[in-house]
Amino acid sequence: MALRFETRPSDSPWVDSVWTCTSEHVTEMTSVATPCWGLVFWQREGAAYVSVTGPETRTGTAPVPEGATFVGIQFAVGTSLRAVPTPELLDRGLELPDVTHRSFQWDGLRWETPGPDDAEALVERLVRAGAIVRDPLVAEVLRGGRPDVSGRTVERRFRAATGFTQGAVRQIERVRTAAALLAADTTAAEVVAKLDYFDEPHLARALRRYVGRTARQLREGGGGAIALDLDQPTTS
Repeated sequence: MALRFETRPSDSPWVDSVWTCTSEHVTEMTSVATPCWGLVFWQREGAAYVSVTGPETRTGTAPVPEGATFVGIQFAVGTSLRAVPTPELLDRGLELPDVTHRSFQWDGLRWETPGPDDAEALVERLVRAGAIVRDPLVAEVLRGGRPDVSGRTVERRFRAATGFTQGAVRQIERVRTAAALLAADTTAAEVVAKLDYFDEPHLARALRRYVGRTARQLREGGGGAIALDLDQPTTS
């Protein structure tokens, strides 16, 4: 069984990545913690669907519609839907009504359903219409900037924009990087040194909490389907 992901980075400041996926003989997957929210467009048995996915604070198990094809947009940390603050989407999502193969309705308007190559064009239209907004301070801090505001203000803005503290965002991003490195055959000891974990048990606890896999499972592709593009098929 497999979920076959392909993910590409985006040059849009509003978008973290764009991904496609097909599900083959899979009914559930391991979800992985993420500080990003997203839009997911999928089709199965002739029907079309659109979902808003929220940031996830921990790993878990999620159902997968078998035989479906997906296109997903993961938005940059600090962006938000005008109609639904990102903290309200934490560990949950929304399925949008009134969806066709060509369009969907959101924020009082109809929008053309994108393919993987024109996802950014949709995002630009949503931004111009004011349906998506962002806090520039969050983006500045994540780039390493030091805005002229207090630490308390930074944390308040992070929580308002993302539902997370700044430290939690960095912690989740780090463990997702660790998972990708381990899947690419980097040893646990090398990951500990590269990403500044205290030791291998510290890395193992982070993987268990946020990814739902051991280092060995990530290297060998074991543990079943997982919501990560690890550039390898997953096996049970």
